[in-house]
Amino acid sequence: MLMGQLLCYAGMQEGLKVTWMPSYGPEMRGGTANCTVMLSSDRIGSPVTHYPSSLVAMNKASLLKFETAIQSGGFLVINSSLVDSDSQRSDLTVIRVPANQIAEEAGFP
Repeated sequence: MLMGQLLCYAGMQEGLKVTWMPSYGPEMRGGTANCTVMLSSDRIGSPVTHYPSSLVAMNKASLLKFETAIQSGGFLVINSSLVDSDSQRSDLTVIRVPANQIAEEAGFP
């Protein structure tokens, strides 16, 4: 959620239109939650998308749930500290980042 909010703040600083929509559902008590972020130079008609252009998957459950929805040619960022599997798609640009390891090394586990 924080990552989504920070993306929106960065977009606002760049003069973009932004939306941030969290989704907790039954996961609110410690499970997987997600948010949708939209950044655009044009007016945003709806904060909802069924086919995002990119996904940041911080855990395997998020990867499994949302990977199929990414638009062809989109980006997939995977937290390789927690996700040991690769993307099942060949039409995406995949970036693996050891996010938990980086946070621990910085003193912020």
